Amino acid sequence: MTSRRNRNMLVNIVAEIRTLRTLLLLLCCLLCEAGDETVTLQEVEGTTITLHTGITGIQSDARIQCFYGPEKLEEKILKSQVFKGETVTDISERFKERLQLDRISGALTIRNISRTDSGVYLLQVITGRVSSRTFSVSVYAPVSTPVIINERGKPSVISTESCFLLCSVENGEDVKLSWYRENERISITNNTDLSVPLNLPLQIQHHDINTYICVSANPVSNKTTSLIITQLCDISDDRPRSRFPALISVGLFVLLIIILIISGIRLKKKKNTRQVMNLSV
Repeated sequence: MTSRRNRNMLVNIVAEIRTLRTLLLLLCCLLCEAGDETVTLQEVEGTTITLHTGITGIQSDARIQCFYGPEKLEEKILKSQVFKGETVTDISERFKERLQLDRISGALTIRNISRTDSGVYLLQVITGRVSSRTFSVSVYAPVSTPVIINERGKPSVISTESCFLLCSVENGEDVKLSWYRENERISITNNTDLSVPLNLPLQIQHHDINTYICVSANPVSNKTTSLIITQLCDISDDRPRSRFPALISVGLFVLLIIILIISGIRLKKKKNTRQVMNLSV
């Protein structure tokens, strides 16, 4: 009896092990079939984005749900399923007026997205299996237009001096500021301290004929400002020549004075000579 009991216990243990192995295998198959992948999306705030499942022709009785979190998937923001022949969709208050679900493809559209909507989204379609896709969404404000000024406040008087310029822009998340000469980037800067504006200097010669632009950019937008050298730097080619009339005028004035002095001396000599002659007579 004891021997038979032991055999039965052994058979039960083997059966439980096989069942457990089967369940583990089934779980692995489900995870493999889920096809989970991460899609990175970067958008400008105020626009509309769509989270695509990559599935077409979803069955009407499929359950669709979406989870959201700034870092971890902690909040269920959507749940849609067919109940008694009717589709029932629940949307969280945070996204209540901005979410639209396509029941045929499972695509989820978010309107008027804001920077606070950045984070991780998990979209699941549950039928006979679980199909899921993870989205990493980053939302940015559009960058500001950079401003170029003469760093010393006014153009130089001497045309051979360098011109010191400064390009500035309001800082923001992942904003970079660059100087380009023609199509070549010659300098770049950024700062993780968003309270500090970005500044990028540039020194050029007044006679420089290259095209320069200052570009502010983040991953979803960019703004450019072209450098107008004639407005900020003194590069006038006729400035050295424009001094000649002044020099000529000064020279003529000095020559006139010399002539007047010489004429005065001659008149004085003639006057003295006449006086001497009158005295001799």
